[in-house]
Amino acid sequence: MHNILLIARREYLERVRTKGFMIATVLIPVLMAGLVGGGGYFASRAKTSSHIAVVSSDSRFATDLQHTLQSGKDSNMQVDLETPSPETRARLDQELTDKKSSLAGYLWVTAAPAGAVAARPTFSYKARSAGDISTRGTLEKSVSSVLMRESLSTRGLAGSEIDSLTLPVDIDTSESGSTLAAFGAAYVMFFLMYMVIMLYGMNTARSIIEEKTSRVFEVLLATIKPDELLAGKILGVGAVGLTQVGIWMAAAALLSSTGVAASVVGAGHVLISATQIIFFLLYFVFGFLLYSSVAAALGAMTNSEQELQQLNMFLVIPLACCMLLLPQIIRAPDSTLSRVASLVPFCSPLLMNFRVSLTHVQSWEIGLSFVLMAVTIAAILWVSARIYRVGILMYGKKPNLPEIMRWLKYS
Repeated sequence: MHNILLIARREYLERVRTKGFMIATVLIPVLMAGLVGGGGYFASRAKTSSHIAVVSSDSRFATDLQHTLQSGKDSNMQVDLETPSPETRARLDQELTDKKSSLAGYLWVTAAPAGAVAARPTFSYKARSAGDISTRGTLEKSVSSVLMRESLSTRGLAGSEIDSLTLPVDIDTSESGSTLAAFGAAYVMFFLMYMVIMLYGMNTARSIIEEKTSRVFEVLLATIKPDELLAGKILGVGAVGLTQVGIWMAAAALLSSTGVAASVVGAGHVLISATQIIFFLLYFVFGFLLYSSVAAALGAMTNSEQELQQLNMFLVIPLACCMLLLPQIIRAPDSTLSRVASLVPFCSPLLMNFRVSLTHVQSWEIGLSFVLMAVTIAAILWVSARIYRVGILMYGKKPNLPEIMRWLKYS
């Protein structure tokens, strides 16, 4: 145990005393908050500004749609009105292939059959780029809005009555605090967790490669067992991460108690609760142990940073899956998919911690996530230790899978 603590102390002091640690401690949360807050700010004010054509024989509908698209809440589009004909279609198709044309697509409106009862026209949109989902989404909402207004108008409602019925509803959430601010804080914490787990996991692997390159291992192993060296490195790098996260959480707690935070989230409410801070720290510890164990094995199997970059997909892929599942967690944090995904050990540090900030998570789910992570950490550490104690002395060539399997069998 003494040797483990010596190695951990060396790793800790070596990193904490650097200027990089101090700069990262200040800049990472500021940049995360700036990116999330700035992204949300610009997204809330961004409007679709595509140039499209609306082809319809119903001039009233076309004019109403043009007005909605050009001056709507989420759109500031340039809209040309066209009458349907084969020549019109051919010309618009030609414009879509012309690189000098700014036309992004055209909406072809086919009138409902004559005599049909309560039938709607049909709509077909041809775009220059199939990936332009923003224009398509704006068109769908605008067409639905115009059709609803026309339907209400045919039932005898005046324009002012229609405006009153379709006026957006503003829901007061002051009793529970600012929903947007609370979600923004949870979002920032999600990305902070992502960054620190990835950063310190890779730091463990880089530390091993640096010492392999300098052959320091050969001296250290004369007095220290490989397992002790691995444990010391993980504890030392983890303590650095915990120090940094602790500073961030202390700063967040202080910020939450200031008048600035009260003005943002409302009096009597906190931006980040004590529960969120505690769970963030716990899930960071478990997440770091999980990913750093994998990173240690990767570092032992490789001889250079270039080789490590080729294998870091084993760290990136689980974290990328968490990013892909994030929209589902936001939309339905209590759905079956969200609950199952947040129990997967490699996803729990990010997704379960995020769910705790969004909704009321059952105690047994939280407890089970920690149990599953602990079991997974124990299994990965067992495998990593066996790879580590052989791989740290392997130089020159990358081991193949059969060799790695043989290492696991060594006593």
